[in-house]
Amino acid sequence: MAETTVKAGRPRPVHRNIHVSQIIGYRLPPAGIVSILHRISGAIMFLLLPFIVWLFDTSLSSEISYETFTSAFVAGIGFVPGWFVKLVALALIWAYLLHFIAGVRHLWMDVTHAVSKEAGHRSALITLGLSTLLTLALMGKLFGWY
Repeated sequence: MAETTVKAGRPRPVHRNIHVSQIIGYRLPPAGIVSILHRISGAIMFLLLPFIVWLFDTSLSSEISYETFTSAFVAGIGFVPGWFVKLVALALIWAYLLHFIAGVRHLWMDVTHAVSKEAGHRSALITLGLSTLLTLALMGKLFGWY
């Protein structure tokens, strides 16, 4: 039986499943962050689908309903203030943009077979950066900064 030699130096890391208490200190790679945010953004869009349908219906029904639509962002809806309606609309904008860009990222990786670690890291950073920049630009428009 041959003996195995152990190299001097650091011991090899042992990867185990993390416990719930370790989640705060765990550092995900950008591709993992994009993957989780893709799922979260899909859930947000699904849960807010009745609000999206109401916005679409109110904005297209008539001129009077369009005025109701635009006043919802200033005066609010019922007991919900206008700034909160804008925040919900901003969450929908972010969810749509991130979900769309991450979906295009996955399609691009499937078509080009770019499944290396470096390509995944780079495309995840591009996805996060592009969705953040577009969300900030539309946030400025939503809140009347320009």
